[in-house]
Amino acid sequence: MRIALLAALFFAATACVDKSDSITQKDFGKTATGAPVQIYTLKNDFGMEIQITPYGATLVSVKVPDRAGKSADVVLGFDSLDGYTQTPAPPYFGATIGRYGNRIAAGKFTLDGKTYTLAKNNGANSLHGGNRGFDKVIWTPEPIAAHDGRAQVGPSLELTYLSKDGEEGYPGNLNVTVTYTLTENNEIRIHYTATSDQDTVFNPTNHSYFNLAGHDSGDILGHVVTINADRYTPVDAGLIPTGELRKVEGTPFDFRQPHTVGERINSSDEQIKLGGGYDHNWVLNRTTGLEFAARVADPKSGRVLEAFTTEPGLQFYTSNFLDGTFHGKGGKPYNYRAALTLETQHYPDSPNHPGFPSTVLKPGQHFDSTTVFRFSTAQ
Repeated sequence: MRIALLAALFFAATACVDKSDSITQKDFGKTATGAPVQIYTLKNDFGMEIQITPYGATLVSVKVPDRAGKSADVVLGFDSLDGYTQTPAPPYFGATIGRYGNRIAAGKFTLDGKTYTLAKNNGANSLHGGNRGFDKVIWTPEPIAAHDGRAQVGPSLELTYLSKDGEEGYPGNLNVTVTYTLTENNEIRIHYTATSDQDTVFNPTNHSYFNLAGHDSGDILGHVVTINADRYTPVDAGLIPTGELRKVEGTPFDFRQPHTVGERINSSDEQIKLGGGYDHNWVLNRTTGLEFAARVADPKSGRVLEAFTTEPGLQFYTSNFLDGTFHGKGGKPYNYRAALTLETQHYPDSPNHPGFPSTVLKPGQHFDSTTVFRFSTAQ
């Protein structure tokens, strides 16, 4: 009898624990056509909070404590939807990128003997899905609270989008889902799935700009970076891969051991000059499954970011094109090298390089990719 009573009390107490506040929503603004857009806040029990908007399936804010327990927002972005929809468009702060992350040379690729023409929105090349890529559409959101049986590791926001056949020049009706989950281990898990009714190419990524000292704290030249890669893909003057997989050994691209961002970013290396700093794809050392890709540490705050992915490549970019034009959260101008990106992906221009890992998605196939950003602190 006593055991039954204790069990009843336990389950009653458990039922009273309301975790519905692990994910909340509020208005974020309206598009130029008057469409309302929300922003969703996900929280865990360890002081971490992230915000996501269905506009572009964008990661707007990541608040995480430093070594002293003081929280700061460590990604660049805006306080309202207006910032993301302004003209000229901001450079993909926090956005989900698609259909094809990074560049496709001359805005063309051939698939099944047919040549497809894309928008040339980056000089002579196509960049990040074209003029109206995944970053500029409103996705359909479904919040999944931490206590929901589908959310095994924390609160999630599932976002879906149908990219119709011919959109931005790409073939096939592509059904895409991106799910953000905030875990109790201070991880942001980003899970991509997709299917297509025609042969197509698909290469999504997340384009968050990280500054572990805080989005408004200056440059990231003192951040210490490790990248798990023996090779990278050198580029031409248009930042298109040449097709070579070059060894990082003996170059400023060797981050197999920790180096600060600023240590070699202004070197005379030809590839550094072409990129205006780091804006290259690293060929990750990997076998299968979710594996370690990179680590970034900020000695000032003690914050540490580790990236894990199922993808074969990592675009490490040091915001070489930011110039203070865009004023972000709190009116803060985002200046030269104010942040870095860790864009997990297949290699740029893969559809035009048969030797690169394929990005072709066929009918009946199920695209499945995961990236994890894990936050911690070091003394």
